Amino acid sequence: MNLSTILFDLDGTLLPLDMEKFMSIYFGEMGKFFADLINPKELVSSIWKATGDMVKNTDFRTNEEVFMESFEKYIGKDITQFKERFDYFYDEGFLAARDAVIEVPIIKDIVNLLKEKGYQMVIATNALFPKKAILHRIRWAGFNPEDFIHITSYEKSHYCKPQIKFYEEILQDIKKDSAECIMVGNDVEEDLVVGKLGMETFLIEDFVIRKGEDKIESTYKGTYEDFYKFVESLPDIQNFHKKHGCSHK
Repeated sequence: MNLSTILFDLDGTLLPLDMEKFMSIYFGEMGKFFADLINPKELVSSIWKATGDMVKNTDFRTNEEVFMESFEKYIGKDITQFKERFDYFYDEGFLAARDAVIEVPIIKDIVNLLKEKGYQMVIATNALFPKKAILHRIRWAGFNPEDFIHITSYEKSHYCKPQIKFYEEILQDIKKDSAECIMVGNDVEEDLVVGKLGMETFLIEDFVIRKGEDKIESTYKGTYEDFYKFVESLPDIQNFHKKHGCSHK
């Protein structure tokens, strides 16, 4: 195992959430922010449909481009004003969704141990949100964006989970081979699909999401405590590279 890089899902993995509460706050606050422009129910419906188009897209277009084009089609009017309002919303109203975060202290211990051992880390969250919303959620989890060498977002990602191209693009961006990485996530469909590229996977079962009844094919699986033990068992590559007089890149 030539492991050097950990790919982490965010919601339900690095950031445990009460998802029902999160969605309720998220769309409730958004409805207020856009109330003078559009009926809240129409807004939510259009966002869901545009998100569906974004997830299904396989063309080389940013997720933001796909979303905005679809959103404009569904609401049937120019969205220049909506774009400005979305930007403002993620600075203000979105912050209320922090109330849905579930504190799991061992997650910070896991990340700190990986940093101490010299592993590089990637936020491989489904790129459905703008970067500023993802950075907020990274901080809610207790981390600095600088802890990660790469963060997916809808401005720069061209695909969504469970498209395999989503993971191929990450590997291309971080210049890593799948054999050098492991994907850690809680969603059976979205996170374990990367196994098709030969990447090892660790399914976190505390907040597991399983939509179908397909057999779970994961290299490893277990609780946060199990994953902590797994990280403890990993070699210290920071000291290895120091001893051998080379830098870890």
